[in-house]
Amino acid sequence: MKDVKPLGIDKIAIIKRFKLLRLSLYLSLVTALSSCAAYPRLVNSPVDPGGRSLNSLAADISPAISGRYIVFVSEREQRQDIYLYDRQTQRTIALPGLNSLDTIAESPGVSADGRYIVFAGNRRGRSGIFIYDRETRQLRDLSENLDATVRNPSISANGSTVAFEANLNGQWDILVYNRNGQPLDLPTPVR
Repeated sequence: MKDVKPLGIDKIAIIKRFKLLRLSLYLSLVTALSSCAAYPRLVNSPVDPGGRSLNSLAADISPAISGRYIVFVSEREQRQDIYLYDRQTQRTIALPGLNSLDTIAESPGVSADGRYIVFAGNRRGRSGIFIYDRETRQLRDLSENLDATVRNPSISANGSTVAFEANLNGQWDILVYNRNGQPLDLPTPVR
C-alpha cells in the first residue's frame, strides 16, 4: 500500500519553507545594505580656525587619499587650487608657494607621509606635471623639457616616483619620472 500524506500537511510545510527562505533573503539583504553604508561616506570634519574644512560649499573635486592625508582640488577661492587635509588632526594644511593665480590645478596626488604633492597644472596655456615639496616649499615642473600635453599624474607612496600620461606622438603614453624630473628607463612591453 502506498503511503499517502494528506494534501494539507504538504502545503503547510511549503509555506513554512517559503517563510524561512523569505526571512533568510531579508536578513541577507539587510546585511548587504548595512555593509554598503560604510563606503562611500560623507566625512564630517570641523572647520579649522582659518574657516576651511574638508567639505565646503565650493566644488571640491579629484580627491586622492594616501595614508592620513587627503589631497584635492577646490574652487573655494574662485580658482582651482590644491588643498591638503590631515585626517588625523582634522585640519587643512597650509601649502605656501603651491597655488598661484596663473595655474589651473587638477588631478592631485600625495605621498603617504604628506611631504610631496603632485598635480597636473595648466599655466599660460601649457600643461605641466608639478611636484611640490612641503618641507622645502619648492614647486617644480617635472615636464618642463617635455614637448607634449600631459595629464593624470600619480605619485608613489614614498614620493620617489611620479607616473603620468603624455601625448607625445598623437597617442597617450605613460611616462615614469623620479621626483627630480629625470625619466626612468623602464622596459617597454612588446607591441
